[in-house]
Amino acid sequence: MNVTRNRVVKPASRGLVSTRAVGVIAGGLALAVTGGVAWGTTVGFGSQQVGQEYAAGLQISSNQVIKPLGERLMTPYGKFMGSTVSPDGRFLAATSNDRSVSLQIFDLSTYQLIWRGGTAAGVNMRLSDNTVGQESPLYSPDGKFLFMPNATGITRFPVNADGSLAAGTKIPIPDVNGRRALTAGMTFSADGSTLYAAVNGQDAVVAIDPTLGVVRQTWSVGIAPRQVELVGDELYVSDEGGRQAKPGEDTIPSYGSQVPADHELGTSTTGVLSVIDTADPAAPVGQIDVGLHPTAMHLEGDALYVANTNNDTVSVVDTKTDQVVQTIETKPWQGSEVGYAPDAVTVHQGRLLVSLGRANAIAVYKLGESALDPVSYIGLVPTDFYPEDVFPVGDRLVVANRRGIDARGPKITFNAGYGTTPATGYGTHGTTASLTRFALPTDLEIRENHTATVFAQNGWGDANTDVKHASGQKANPVPVPKRIGDPSTIKHVFMLVKENRTYDQVHGDMPEGNGDPSLAQFGESVTPNIHALSRQFGLYDNTYDTGTNSAEGHNWIMQGDNPEYTESSAGEYVRSYDTEEDVLGHQRSGFLWTAVQDAGHSARNFGEFVYSSSGKPVGSTWQQYYCAATSVEDGGDPAQLTTPELKGNYGSPIPSLNEITVPEAPPFEMQIPDLYRYQIWKQDFEKNGPADFNMMWLSDDHTGGPVTPRSNVAGGDLALGKIVDTISHSKYWKDSAIFVVQDDSQNGPDHVDGHRAPIQVISPWAAHGKTISTYYSQISMVRTIEQILGAEPLNQKVAAATPMYGAFQSKPDLTPYKAVPNRVSLTENIAVPPACGLDTPTGAKAVAPAPETPREYVSYSWAWEKWAAKKHLTGKKAQADFANPEQFNRWTWYQTHHWDLPYPGDSRIYLPSEVPGAALPGSEVE
Repeated sequence: MNVTRNRVVKPASRGLVSTRAVGVIAGGLALAVTGGVAWGTTVGFGSQQVGQEYAAGLQISSNQVIKPLGERLMTPYGKFMGSTVSPDGRFLAATSNDRSVSLQIFDLSTYQLIWRGGTAAGVNMRLSDNTVGQESPLYSPDGKFLFMPNATGITRFPVNADGSLAAGTKIPIPDVNGRRALTAGMTFSADGSTLYAAVNGQDAVVAIDPTLGVVRQTWSVGIAPRQVELVGDELYVSDEGGRQAKPGEDTIPSYGSQVPADHELGTSTTGVLSVIDTADPAAPVGQIDVGLHPTAMHLEGDALYVANTNNDTVSVVDTKTDQVVQTIETKPWQGSEVGYAPDAVTVHQGRLLVSLGRANAIAVYKLGESALDPVSYIGLVPTDFYPEDVFPVGDRLVVANRRGIDARGPKITFNAGYGTTPATGYGTHGTTASLTRFALPTDLEIRENHTATVFAQNGWGDANTDVKHASGQKANPVPVPKRIGDPSTIKHVFMLVKENRTYDQVHGDMPEGNGDPSLAQFGESVTPNIHALSRQFGLYDNTYDTGTNSAEGHNWIMQGDNPEYTESSAGEYVRSYDTEEDVLGHQRSGFLWTAVQDAGHSARNFGEFVYSSSGKPVGSTWQQYYCAATSVEDGGDPAQLTTPELKGNYGSPIPSLNEITVPEAPPFEMQIPDLYRYQIWKQDFEKNGPADFNMMWLSDDHTGGPVTPRSNVAGGDLALGKIVDTISHSKYWKDSAIFVVQDDSQNGPDHVDGHRAPIQVISPWAAHGKTISTYYSQISMVRTIEQILGAEPLNQKVAAATPMYGAFQSKPDLTPYKAVPNRVSLTENIAVPPACGLDTPTGAKAVAPAPETPREYVSYSWAWEKWAAKKHLTGKKAQADFANPEQFNRWTWYQTHHWDLPYPGDSRIYLPSEVPGAALPGSEVE
């Protein structure tokens, strides 16, 4: 299906208004998202490598460098989810995720980490409930107890004199209609006798007796409540998903709630505060309209400041009248009005401080005579990666930075199965967090020094790349125009999304680039097409995925950002994992395909950003799809691809994506090989030709199908080679460009950084035969695609990115590409051979197949197959990266070492239930 739109994009307001009547205060610069403004440039990052320190700071994977103001205290035990400071200002408690440590305590007087709780080795306390809710922990008013939000309730810990915690007591909050509590923000009544908690997963707020652990009262509120703030008897609740939907209203779901939504942009359309009268529990719950995705709140006098994270604004509510009297814009750069992610608010020394998570900065505003008076913008102060809260502690500020110094924690060992050896390197799950603290600089220092530092760290320049030509003057077509809207020699763009591999894991054996051969677990013998494509069309050895996992990775590709909702819900991933089907995970400016359509171009989708594989026929098997694909390749009837046993009916709850999605094209599903995806795409390509923008999800690289991991990867490599072969031998080749990208690189090692990924840019216009070591990222690729097709950048991250000019050449080389045969069997070690027979590569470079499973371990093999069947690798709820990593690693190892070799460090071969740590959740949900 092919859809073209010409929706008019309204220009952003440029007014700098500072009256309470209108209530809009801009962030000090003219704001715009349409043509004719100055765009940024990250060209200053040159060939810098992630993880290395430079004069301007530490290069990180998100097109930024970081060099925070003040003292840094880094913790390598995962990313912060939420944080709080004790009433006396001595201790900071933070929930965390990704390293099996869910709670950390810091002594701010000594500036040290003093206590850890979780399930990891070496923690101070092993927690029976290691889940993390949707917001920060909370100290009791006297500081004697700490309350930790969990998925199914709250844990109450006594606080020892040294700040460490004693054994906790669980306060359960029961599931409602299958929906967990997902406990979020909490606050106490003035006398400390009642604990109010936002029950994020159930669209409710509860009043709890904190001593008895009994829920005394429940109120229904808006959608996805995040924080609560008590003012007298009124309890204010920030409902991130906005109000409940009205009959007949356009909606998109989020964890069982129908959220009022824009069907084209796929974003929520309302933001509200619920107002509860705690003195009269039976009174109707009130409502105040604020901006999109209200999250953090701070009370100062009669003013309640509300961070509208998706609107990039702060609402100021007069708590005496419950009216919004002022809206403060938190958009400090004129290149874009979207994507700064205000996520925390506080007041210190007469200054309003707003944490801008996606800008790695604190925005500073001068208050008026009262907290309700208009504020004036001062400037920015730099922080570490993704500040999630800021606290005044004495005469200094303490900032809790969710991602610290990026994924620079301890190196990780990865097992990639038969034919490979375990390899140790940096990985995306080596996540860190940090605290930074400093005295607030003077207004003059902020204006003249620190603001410029933040601009440089974000690449917010003034390249003027979008200035239009003089009247009557036309630009000559080039592959990547300097100005948005100028003509390109490229008319058809293809984006092929693969899974989970690092640069070294695939390209480490290529002497042409900066690789480590010892880490090349899927080198040229497994991926001959990727290697041949890289030699012909260019090798990229300094390009990075930005996200940690699939939930983040597909957002970075399709939105040019990972919205704060997904950043902050990463503690639990119960509302959603990949947010394809969750409206709250979508930014207000839309997606890559909507930006392309707004520029007047067509788009078509083959599985990408379609989360559920519920369209797969029940009972269909990998073997059936494999045989159909190979038969068609050998000249068989293409109709066998779409027999009732195989024909899918896939779609998206995002109407604008559903309209361009080919329903037969599968999303992630390890029971469908990429060769079948290739044949479905090829059938459409030959019948309809390409759209201007084409998206496709290739998931074999994820591994986890019925064959060995290297067989999975080899199948994906062959499918990629055949796609390029087909395009390059078509009439569309002369004006096509193919971008091959990983959604994330989480399942492999790299000697530079875990975010470094194998990418390809394939085109007659690509920089043939070169090794390109310029710093690029997924964000750079999104910007390049938009630049080619004349689409406006989706947000400030994309607007600041420099297009990949160095990836292209001025004259085309029309030499087509011929797919290279696979060297590894595509059916290696499969338990049930396909009816069409096993794949047996021939030729001098063919790799010997894995031996069969010994008879004494056949029962073990079947036990593990039953385990795998429950891990969402296939079926109605197929989900990337769901399985427990300790079990998944052993399954991969046994499967690929023909069941006669114990996993490294184990004394014997285990059944699934015998694996140490098997009871723990997977790496994505721990």
